[in-house]
Amino acid sequence: MAVKTRFCCQECGHCTPRWFGRCPECGAWNTLVEETVTGVKQRPGAVAPVPLPMTRISLDKDERFSTGVGELDRVLGGGVVPASLILLGGDPGIGKSTLLLQVATCVAGAGQVVLYVTGEESVQQVRLRAFRLGLESSRLYLLAETDIDAVENSIRALNPALVVVDSIQTVHKVDFGSAPGSVGQVRECATQLMRLAKETGVAIFLVGHVTKEGLLAGPRVLEHMVDAVLYLEGERHQSFRILRGVKNRFGSTNEIGVFEMKDEGLVEVANPSSLFMVQHPAGPVAGAVVVPTLEGTRPLLVEIQALVSPTGFGNPRRMTAGVDYNRVVLIMAVLEKRVGLHLSGYDAYVNAVGGVRLVEPAVDLGIAVALTSSFRDVPVNCRLAVVGEIGLTGELRPVTGIEKRVQEAAQLGFTRFLLPRANLAQVDSHRVGIMTVLGAQTLSEALEIALEQ
Repeated sequence: MAVKTRFCCQECGHCTPRWFGRCPECGAWNTLVEETVTGVKQRPGAVAPVPLPMTRISLDKDERFSTGVGELDRVLGGGVVPASLILLGGDPGIGKSTLLLQVATCVAGAGQVVLYVTGEESVQQVRLRAFRLGLESSRLYLLAETDIDAVENSIRALNPALVVVDSIQTVHKVDFGSAPGSVGQVRECATQLMRLAKETGVAIFLVGHVTKEGLLAGPRVLEHMVDAVLYLEGERHQSFRILRGVKNRFGSTNEIGVFEMKDEGLVEVANPSSLFMVQHPAGPVAGAVVVPTLEGTRPLLVEIQALVSPTGFGNPRRMTAGVDYNRVVLIMAVLEKRVGLHLSGYDAYVNAVGGVRLVEPAVDLGIAVALTSSFRDVPVNCRLAVVGEIGLTGELRPVTGIEKRVQEAAQLGFTRFLLPRANLAQVDSHRVGIMTVLGAQTLSEALEIALEQ
């Protein structure tokens, strides 16, 4: 029988029958790699599934089981669903293996059998890392294997409740003609694990590395195959990590989990706002303001800093960290057009302190106040929190979840809160204590309130 080949893009997973210098799907250059096409083999003893009416399928609302890590359970929507395939991505060294080793130990400590498959380390190295973190359980089994068929045989023989595969880029199928980590290998191995999870009811965690572009190493098609995609974010030089869900078939993707990296591993942070505000200045500082952002149902207080200085080049520089670059440029255009700040000849740098990423438009007013404060060199009250979305005409638009934001600021000792006037009616005066809640209709009015001496 003639051997058939195809060419698959290592960026997007698109396959063509012949080679191209540029991928027809994503436009990336020199990413097509030749792979051997193998026919689908019928598994011995496989039985074709029988369609069932929906009303005859039993529904167990309490089928989830806890990972033993509350922040991870929050992101997953209440725990792990049996027969689910979950992908955990993140930069190298961010703590993916540490987190899943802690999860595996907690689940095993609760009486469940857990299998930890390592393709990058030996079982002795994993045991040494567990000893360093103070983790140990007799029901946690370690397996150093990269052959996906051998991994499947071990899972079927052990019948665990949870399996961790670290990482999906290292496992491979022997009879598949491509190198480990390629699009074909990753997709084939993930498909086999997905079928195994649905057949046996075991929950499987996959570890996926992230490239320098911020994408999962290998294909993004892996994200479409799994049930949940989680990203562990944070700066390697910072002590805290943020676990964010970008896909979840069994829950919301708006929740985040916050951890702090310590000697004993990733420790859950009960009050993330206090962690982010630990270095907040005790006195008025120009260019720094606190914004209450909402991640799912959890309010977080984050400090936004801005630095505006005259440019030494023909074109002013705009740099951002933790906030959307295009959003900052838009806010600067509104400040120049509606407020009269001549920022076209100034460099602007905006940073969300602590490495957290702010994506919601409710932080617009905080960015505008920080930029104006730095431009005018007028300090902002250190006990002031601001929130609001800015329109192109300079108006302040209302934001959601205003009560949670105000209560979080009041609990951490803030005495002034600036918000859009349309949100004033939603604030319960009995729950804000001694805090003064101020409303503004336009951006100019809000800046006068925030920068008043």
